This record gives sequence, structure tokens and C-alpha cells, in this order.
Amino acid sequence: MKYIVFGNIAVWLLDMISGGLASLWLSFIPSAVFYGQVWRLVTFVFVPATSDPLYLGLALLMYYYLGTQLEQIWGSTRFTVFYLLGMVLTILCGLALGFSPFRDLAVVNMGYVNLSLFLAFATLFPDAQFRIYFFIPIRGKWLALVYVVLIGLDVVKWLRAGQFLLAAVPAVSLLNWLAFFWDDLFRSKKPAPAPVRRKSEQKPVNLRTAQQQVQKQQGYLHKCAVCGITDRDDRNMEFRYCSKCQGYYCYCANHINNHTHVE
Repeated sequence: MKYIVFGNIAVWLLDMISGGLASLWLSFIPSAVFYGQVWRLVTFVFVPATSDPLYLGLALLMYYYLGTQLEQIWGSTRFTVFYLLGMVLTILCGLALGFSPFRDLAVVNMGYVNLSLFLAFATLFPDAQFRIYFFIPIRGKWLALVYVVLIGLDVVKWLRAGQFLLAAVPAVSLLNWLAFFWDDLFRSKKPAPAPVRRKSEQKPVNLRTAQQQVQKQQGYLHKCAVCGITDRDDRNMEFRYCSKCQGYYCYCANHINNHTHVE
């Protein structure tokens, strides 16, 4: 995400020197792409959303924070796929706009895709608190709900106007978000089966304790499920169990926040 942030800063500086020509030559204008200016399919991600230095600085700080947090939670691969998927969907919508009657006026940007970063973060941390205008506290889940409603209103506005291609542009951020969080949002939870009573009650077994007893017999107590390091290999290494993985999976300090959850 830092490359996106630094790219936006660089283009903003070039705009200050060139009077806005840098953004003009780097923006995703569908008609220009069909005239052979294919570099716009990549460079438009670096075009700043505003020329105001204050709002741009705040936006870039927020994008950088959200991006780095998601990358630490998901890992670099999944975060890159998330961002690239939104970028590809936006490009496809932009290319489709190139066949519309207003192709010479259409300009596509990454605003909605960058907004999906916040939606992803708010889904993972719904109780995280943000401050609007630096002093109005609001939880992430309510702010995300407001953003979803605003995006939905944009979609409805263009659909009512009969501009289906323009409606697809804001919709891609929601599609990108749903593609990664569908299971978390809509997965049906089946009721647990009723316990079966048996004549002979067995003493309950703590799986975590049993696992530790087996590992202790093997010469170590903790072993990272990713890199395989044990407390015998490094006595100063900290180990933790992930509460989001199905089962008792142990991870070292380097991978507790950088692994794929087991489901």
C-alpha cells in the first residue's frame, strides 16, 4: 500500500508543477485508452482524488493505516489479491464505458476501491472507533453502514437514470468486499446437535492440554504451525494460540498475525 501512497504524493507534486497536466495524462479516460494510451490502465491508481493538500494527506494516511493493518492480518498475498481484484473490476467497468455514448466524458478512479479497504477493516474490527472531524467518535460498523448506504444510493441513482454502466462503477467496491467476506456475513450457523446421554459418563478431555502433553513427550511444548519453530529451538520466542482458527493451532510471534486462518 505504501507504493500507492507514495505514487499519489508524487503525482500531486507533479500536478503542482505542471498545473494539473500530470493527472490529466495519467487518469483512466476510456476513450483515451482506446486511442492507444494503454498506460492509463495502470497509472490511474496513482492519481490523487483531490488537489487539496489537507484532505489528500488525511486520506492517504487513512489508506496507509488500513492497508498495513489488513496486510498484517491477512498476509501480503491475500491483501494484494483483494486490492488487485478491485482494480481489475474497475478497469473492466471503465473499458465497458468506452463503448457508451458519453465515453469522451467518463473518467474512472480508484475512489470506491479505496473505500472497500475501510469496509474490510470495519468488518474485521466492527467496534474500532474513528473520530469524524477529529472529535466525533463513531464505531467502525456504523460508519461502514453509512458508506454502504451512500454507495447503494449512487448505484440506484444511475440505475434510475438508465446508466447501467455508470452504476457498475460504485458497485464494484461492494462486489470486491462481498467476495472476501461472504462466508463471514451470510454463513448459516447450524444448531449444535443435542448431547447424547450415555450410561457411563467419561471424564472430559481438554484438547489443548492433551496436545501439550504429547508435544512435551516429543521434547517441546510449543511449535509454530507455519514455520515449525519450537520453544526448544528458541527459548526466548513467544508462542500463542489463534482464537480464529478451528482447532488449537499454535503460532510464533512472527506468524500469530501473519497466517491464513484454518477453517
